[in-house]
Amino acid sequence: MTQIRLTTPLTDADVEKLRIGQQVLISGVIYTGRDAAHKRMVDLIQAGKENELPFNPKGQIIYYVGPSPTKPGKVVGSCGPTTSYRMDPYAPELHRLGLKASIGKGKRSPEVIDAMKKYKAVYFAAIGGAAALIAKSIKSAKVIAYPDLGAEAVHEFAVEDFPMVVVNDTLGGDLYQEGMKIYAVK
Repeated sequence: MTQIRLTTPLTDADVEKLRIGQQVLISGVIYTGRDAAHKRMVDLIQAGKENELPFNPKGQIIYYVGPSPTKPGKVVGSCGPTTSYRMDPYAPELHRLGLKASIGKGKRSPEVIDAMKKYKAVYFAAIGGAAALIAKSIKSAKVIAYPDLGAEAVHEFAVEDFPMVVVNDTLGGDLYQEGMKIYAVK
């Protein structure tokens, strides 16, 4: 299977061509955030303070991760994905503002899938169990917001060939559902 290479920020055209099951390598900048950071960001949006967000979501990717401590001589610690459904209450608001992709593990809610279809966004699964390998794709890392959250602060990662798989596409495709159909007893 051919790997698709994309560079951030992403456009509608970039994500509209993606289909479930495709392997993608991302280069550029991605942001991190987990549930506490998402709650803070959505609280700002709902208060009409979008200009105070840690980054402009338009065209961006957010990775649901809390990196482990950085070892000497390394850019970042292990960076395995966290379970995505914890961000589902907040994701539609970020997609409305132009967020083009999220990265995590596990299924997304119907509301998030609908928001991805409506606002032209995708959901990627990072390779589970390969946190150390994923960290090798991260060339620089810095905290840009909410340092009081520790590992769950918002980070900006510069990445090169960050590996992932398309799980949900802009058409509503769902790799988890399609995978179950393949193995369903008829």
